[in-house]
Amino acid sequence: MFRGFFVKTISFVGYTVQYGCIAHCAFEYIGKFVSCSGPSMEPTITNHDVFFSERVSRHLCRIQKGDIVIAKSPFDPKMNICKRVIGLEGDKVCTSGSSDVFKTHTYVPRGHVWLEGDSLQNSTDSRSYGPIPYALIRGRVCLKLWPPHSFGILAESPNNGRIL
Repeated sequence: MFRGFFVKTISFVGYTVQYGCIAHCAFEYIGKFVSCSGPSMEPTITNHDVFFSERVSRHLCRIQKGDIVIAKSPFDPKMNICKRVIGLEGDKVCTSGSSDVFKTHTYVPRGHVWLEGDSLQNSTDSRSYGPIPYALIRGRVCLKLWPPHSFGILAESPNNGRIL
């Protein structure tokens, strides 16, 4: 009697560990569900929208201009940020505001990306902290899941002349 219980318990623990490993690999290398908050990506993303963020593009170096990405914050590694890729390595990007008389530009260094929020006046992004290393990108937002009325693939937003 005790032996049967022991065998079932060990079997259950074994299956639990296996499924846990499979889930970990799926979330680490394929993608995961993400909820975004804050005004920096409005109107594309509003508070508490839920997305699927795929990680395959990051591993294959397939991140492109216009993609919305989830990245580790350069200021706080415990926090993630959600921004749009404006420039890739070698690109010349405008760093001044739209109302500035004198325009300033910078080049994105090798192995880095330039990220900005869609709502420029409400976003702390590469204009504040500079280009971020490609390695900080955690995934590419590809599918909006919530709210239900806006379910679907995210459309690209115009860059408003910020890529030169």
